[in-house]
Amino acid sequence: MATEKKPNNFKISPWWIYAGLIIIFFGLNYIGGSGFQDTAKISSSKFNEYLDKGQIEKVVIFNKTEGEAYLTAAALKDKAHSKLAQDMLGNPNKGPHYSFEIGNDEVFQNKIEKAKLEGKIKDYDFKPKSNWSEIFISLLPIIIIIGLWVLIMRRMSGGGAGGGGGQIFNIGKSRAKLFDEKTDLKTTFKDVAGLEGAKEEIQEIVEFLRNPDKYTTLGGKIPKGALLVGPPGTGKTLLAKAVAGEAKVPFFSLSGSDFVEMFVGVGASRVRDLFKQAKDKAPAIIFIDEIDAVGRARGKNNFSGSNDERENTLNQLLTEMDGFGTNTHVIVLAATNRADVLDKALLRAGRFDRQIYVDLPDVRERKEIFEVHLKPLKKVEDLDIDFLAKQTPGFSGADIANVCNEAALIAARNNKTAVDKQDFLDAVDRIVGGLEKKNKIVTPEEKRAIAIHEAGHATVSWMLEHAAPLVKVTIVPRGQSLGAAWYLPEERLIVRPEQMLDEMCATMGGRAAEKVIFNKISTGALSDLEKVTKQARAMVTIYGLNDKLGNITYYDSSGQSEYNFSKPYSEETALVIDKEISNLIETEYQRAIQILQDNKEKLQQLADILIEKEVIFKDDLEAIFGKRPFDTHTEETAVETVTE
Repeated sequence: MATEKKPNNFKISPWWIYAGLIIIFFGLNYIGGSGFQDTAKISSSKFNEYLDKGQIEKVVIFNKTEGEAYLTAAALKDKAHSKLAQDMLGNPNKGPHYSFEIGNDEVFQNKIEKAKLEGKIKDYDFKPKSNWSEIFISLLPIIIIIGLWVLIMRRMSGGGAGGGGGQIFNIGKSRAKLFDEKTDLKTTFKDVAGLEGAKEEIQEIVEFLRNPDKYTTLGGKIPKGALLVGPPGTGKTLLAKAVAGEAKVPFFSLSGSDFVEMFVGVGASRVRDLFKQAKDKAPAIIFIDEIDAVGRARGKNNFSGSNDERENTLNQLLTEMDGFGTNTHVIVLAATNRADVLDKALLRAGRFDRQIYVDLPDVRERKEIFEVHLKPLKKVEDLDIDFLAKQTPGFSGADIANVCNEAALIAARNNKTAVDKQDFLDAVDRIVGGLEKKNKIVTPEEKRAIAIHEAGHATVSWMLEHAAPLVKVTIVPRGQSLGAAWYLPEERLIVRPEQMLDEMCATMGGRAAEKVIFNKISTGALSDLEKVTKQARAMVTIYGLNDKLGNITYYDSSGQSEYNFSKPYSEETALVIDKEISNLIETEYQRAIQILQDNKEKLQQLADILIEKEVIFKDDLEAIFGKRPFDTHTEETAVETVTE
């Protein structure tokens, strides 16, 4: 049985090359110099003295300016030269023992020749000498410039990162990470809660690659790509991780920004290299996260007047996905929350054959997501997960994960041994409303004004049939708000005009209460005004719910209208729109004032309780106003929006 040959992972580091050059330099300097021998510097007069005494055995002259003298064996035994008898390693010093400078080379040469004739020295020689240290110093600026250039290029091309983009010569290589199911963290479809429709389509894509014959025998073709679209935090990237964990095929993962580089043509080169790798390992899956970084519609808002590098990258991506040379058994997954800005050529059939919309989870899906994120927490046994799911309308999967983590932190802060229901309520308050500001200084007059404002919201919403059921009211400052009214809105698929008008009336209840009680208004209703203005404008210009304008909308689902400098309606229509928006808001404001005037005593009573307790709940409102006749919610549930 043949043994499997292990791949050679040995790589040469650039720093080894630099260290080798330094060692070579010092080696040449040693060879050209005196090595480990000890050489003392003496003057010309001293040399003449030793020469006259017959203690010099040999003289070597370099470049007619410098000389080195070798002592005789007898001279080395002399006390005056005892320090030179051995070198630095303790071995006998073979010389040269002394070095000296030569003044007039002709006079010195005559002196040496005479000493040779008289037998005072045995030999002398003239040699050229190369000073390697001086050569290195002269070349040092050039070496530094080359080193800096190499360093800058390495940083530009990826900072020495692994994979294709680490070196300057590999700058055009793909940066995609090949998922290894044996070593990488494995996420499966069991870890993805909710998203049943999206999971079904994604699982089918994995099945295409596992068993393609099942579909191709009937004449069908395997889809080229699937685009995951949806709001942030809904689990698009998590679905892709599950595909990587479930698929038994190579999975290449990268971000859209990985194609972007300051060098011209690099993005297109990386796209080519990515698909080349995928085709070599086919069947394979490519996942491009945040594809809008390179897939933005071409020719939109391009004032540069030149060919854009991003467009070159997109053109290459279009060609690779479904160009002249087709890629067999390579499926491209992509994710974005900005599908409206993507190029239409990218979205056509044959490239992204399927667009899978990943929406915010409903109450049933939120329960499944809570069950996933509650597994690692130490929680109380009787924790009601259905209650938590109803607490969090409009929350994405990432928001629910944040709620669970925040609840655990709050429980630990309070020295609890398990996370309970109140910790989750506090976590939702913290995430939606912001951090509680206990040190904010509020005067008694301001506190009463805030209490009247919030009590106005509570009173009006309690009296209206279609307003969102109120759960609690607080005047504890959180984030940038001084007070808040917390509601649990119905999760409606369609909204009728009377429902929107009741919500607008409840939102204006805060300012209306200030008008009824103080006959003055304040700046505290900014967020209320912003909310009702958006609602009124949507009724008039988007949903066609205004009798004056009729069944018409100015909404552009493609998102391209924001690039236009002109409105899709005339100036006369703009005046009508502004007037109708103002009429809607003022009508609901006067309606709220009338409701509060009819319940003025109860409003003040509610405000007094709010000042005393700072937080009041549904039970407190029932004690004052009685049972809400059209309240269909039997469970006490909380929290959706901060109105102040």
